[in-house]
Amino acid sequence: MGIHPTAVIDEGAVLGEVTVGPYAVIGAGVELADGVRVGPHAVIEGHTRVGEGTEIGPHVVLGGLPQDVKHDRGADTSLVIGARCVFREFTTAHRGSSGGRGVTEIGDDNYFMANSHVAHDCVVGNHTMFANSAAIGGHVQVGDGAVLGGLCAVHQECRVGRLAMVGGGAMCAQDVPPFSIAQGDRARLFGLNILGLRRAGLSDSATMAALKDAWRTLFVGDLPRAMALSRALESHAEVDEVRELVEFLRTSTRGVCRAGVHP
Repeated sequence: MGIHPTAVIDEGAVLGEVTVGPYAVIGAGVELADGVRVGPHAVIEGHTRVGEGTEIGPHVVLGGLPQDVKHDRGADTSLVIGARCVFREFTTAHRGSSGGRGVTEIGDDNYFMANSHVAHDCVVGNHTMFANSAAIGGHVQVGDGAVLGGLCAVHQECRVGRLAMVGGGAMCAQDVPPFSIAQGDRARLFGLNILGLRRAGLSDSATMAALKDAWRTLFVGDLPRAMALSRALESHAEVDEVRELVEFLRTSTRGVCRAGVHP
């Protein structure tokens, strides 16, 4: 642990037992918990709180002003980051906006690859992965265990459900349901994220069979959406994951990505 003599640290910052590399800049209002490592030329500003063991790579910028022209620059907004996250080179995460929630929240054990971006007022769960240059717009919600492929983008106000997989280069203008694979421009759904479900320990035969049947009812059949939701829930009311999927669809405000057709 140590702070390089060329680092610029405001006297208003609160630092635990941390490591700060050359030419890093840490502003007033920043709080770094024990075990945080800040790389060379990284910039952390605003009311930004970083949890223990998080790694902040070279040239990362955290807690910058939201890219929202309506934002009141004098507003007291913040960025909150959990424990053991990794932010690789040139990653950015902005604090909340005065016209939104006022806070951007990132959970624990998330991995952000180079050039990825988290915009203002977003909520990112735990154990997610953002591949290189993945970007989410303002007010986006990303569920636990979701994976965003390289160069993908998620439109403002959209949601990416738990254990969903967004393919590289996908452009998501609507919600991506939990446990799903989405890809393309504009993104379409191409079935369940089987590998992600297995890795999360949800690969027992009963759960998988119920999810596959619910998926066919919701996205392959010709039933109207409301009727399909009711039928999927009636058929598998005992399966937590099916209930989660149905509730996600019912609470969508931007609409849900449509099912695609495999070539």
